[in-house]
Amino acid sequence: MTRTSPSGGTSRRTLLTALTATAAAVPLVPLAASPARAAQAAAPAGVALPAGLGGPRSSVTVAPLGADWFAATALGALDTAVLPGTPARTEVTSGGRRVALLTHGARTVLLPGPERTFTEDKRPFADDFQRTLPDPALPEADRVYWGTAPGGGGWTTLGGPAGDYAVTPGAGVIKLTTDYASRHASVRDGEITDVDVRATASFDKVPTGQACSYALSFGYQDTHNNYRARLSFTTSGAVELRVEKEVADTVTQLAPAVPLATGVAAGTAWTIRVRREGTAIRAKAWRTAAAEPAAWTVETNDAAFGKGRVGLRALANDGCTNLPVKLTVSRFEVTDATWEAPPTVTHTDWVRVLDHPFDGTWTPELEARIRSWAGSTAPDVLACAAMFLPGGPAVTAGTGPAAGRQVLGRAGYGHLDPQGNRYEGADFHEYMNLGWTFPDGTYTGPSTKQVGNLDCSGYTRMVFGHHHGVPLAAGADTSGTRLPRKSRDMAEHAPGVRVDRTAGGAPPAAARLQPGDLVLFNADSGDDGQTATVDHVGIYLGGDTTGKRRFLSSRKTCNGPTMADLGGASTLDGTGTYAVKLHTVHRV
Repeated sequence: MTRTSPSGGTSRRTLLTALTATAAAVPLVPLAASPARAAQAAAPAGVALPAGLGGPRSSVTVAPLGADWFAATALGALDTAVLPGTPARTEVTSGGRRVALLTHGARTVLLPGPERTFTEDKRPFADDFQRTLPDPALPEADRVYWGTAPGGGGWTTLGGPAGDYAVTPGAGVIKLTTDYASRHASVRDGEITDVDVRATASFDKVPTGQACSYALSFGYQDTHNNYRARLSFTTSGAVELRVEKEVADTVTQLAPAVPLATGVAAGTAWTIRVRREGTAIRAKAWRTAAAEPAAWTVETNDAAFGKGRVGLRALANDGCTNLPVKLTVSRFEVTDATWEAPPTVTHTDWVRVLDHPFDGTWTPELEARIRSWAGSTAPDVLACAAMFLPGGPAVTAGTGPAAGRQVLGRAGYGHLDPQGNRYEGADFHEYMNLGWTFPDGTYTGPSTKQVGNLDCSGYTRMVFGHHHGVPLAAGADTSGTRLPRKSRDMAEHAPGVRVDRTAGGAPPAAARLQPGDLVLFNADSGDDGQTATVDHVGIYLGGDTTGKRRFLSSRKTCNGPTMADLGGASTLDGTGTYAVKLHTVHRV
C-alpha cells in the first residue's frame, strides 16, 4: 500500500450551496462537443419526467441532492493498494472509502458518485408496411408473412392459411377466405400496459349476406382473450363501432354499439384509435380522409387484462357470401405506450476514461485526474451511452470535426432492405453524416441512408471512441491500441484487458465484471456469414431491480440502442440468447 498527501481539493460547485435537501434533480446536460472529455466540464445529472403516457422513453435520474453535497470539499490523503485477482486492479481510497478503481492495462476507471437510475420504456413506432413479404426467394417454411414492426418485436399472424397474409409496399394484407374467418396479427411485445394506438385500413368489398369487421386489439393475451375496438361493416354500407372484451371465447360488450356512417363505399379507409390508461379505455373511429374527431366516441372502464400485445383482427361473420374479402392496412401506429415493468438499473457507479492505459504506476498526474473526477456529474461513459436510447434529445456539436452535426440523441440500427430487415454497417461517423479519415490514412465516406443509425459495434465506437477519445481503427486492427470496426475483432484485439472468456459451451462467470465493460456474444445470427465467432457487442450497465446483470447494445429487432428485453432479454442471467451466448468480457 502507498500513501500520498493531499494536493488540492475539488470544489463541488459552491454556487449551488443554496440547494436544499428536497431540491428536485435537473435535466441531463449531455456532451455537446466532440470528442469531448466527460471529466473536463461539470454538468448536472438528469431526471425523468412524470411516468406514464407522455413521459420520456428513457431517462437517467439522480436522487435529490442536498446542499451538503454541493459544499466545497476536498479529498484527504489518498491510499493505493493492488487488489488480488485477475485482471490486476489498483484501489484508491480516502479515509478508508474507495474513490477510484483502476485496472492495469485499461483506460476505464470506476468511481463512486451520486446514485443514478437508468430506465427505458416502450418506444413509439409507426408501421407503414414499406416492404415485400413473404419473400418469394425463400422456401415456404422460412417465409415471414408480416415481418418486423419498426418498434421491434415483429408481427405474429394467426388464423387461416399462411397465404392469407402478405405485405406489399404500403399495405399489410389480410384475406378473409372462409366462412366465419377470423384472422389476427399482433406485435410480439406482450409487456404493454397503457397505450395510445391507432390503425388505418379498408375492405375491398361491401360484404353480402353478413357483415365483416376489423378491430384494433389491445391487452391481447391470445385469440381467445383480448380487448378490441371493432368496426363492423354491414351489408348496407353502414359502419358501427363496438368496444368489447373476449374472455375464454365469451365476448362482452363494454359499451353499446355506436353507428358512425351509412352508405360507405368499398375501399373507404377508416382509422380506429384507442387510448388505455390503467382501467380507463377510450376509443374513436373516423373516415381517414376526414379530420380526427376531438371527442372520444366511447369511454369505459375495465380491468380484465393488464399487460398484453396490440394488434389487429379481421373477421367475416358466418354467412358472408362474397368471400374472399381483403383488408388492406396502410398504417399501424403506437403513438405512446408503457411497459408493465420497464427495465431499471440503480447504482452509484460512474465510468471515466483516462487518456492512456493505466500501467500500474501511481503518479502525481494520475492523482490530479482522480481528484478532478471526485463528485463530478459530467456525463460519463454510461450517461453518454444512455443518450442514444429512445427519447434521447438531439445534441449538436459546437466545436471539433463534427461541429454542427448531431452527435447524441436517439439512434436507429440501420436502414431497411426490401423485406423490412435492417442493414448492418452504420458506424459512428455515418450517424453524423460525416466522412472520416482514420489514423492509418483510410478514408470512409458518409452514408445518407445510415444517418442517425448505429449498429452494435458502431454504437460502442461512438461512445468510447468519438465521445471518450479511445483510438479507433478503420477496420480489423490487430495492434491492440485501437478499437476495431467489428465486434469479432474487438473480442480479440480491442485495447485494454480481457476480463473473462468462455472456455467452451458455457458462458463465462464474469465474476469481475463491472459497469463500462464490453460484453461480446456469439449469438450465431449468421449476419456476417460466420456462425462460430463473436457477432454482437454491448456495454455492461449494472444489476437491475430483479438482480439480473443488464447491458446496453444496439440491436436490429428493436431498431437501435436498448437496455430492454424486446427481441431478446438484455441480461447476462437466465436462459435468454445473450445470457447463454456470452463469449468474452473486455475492459477498454
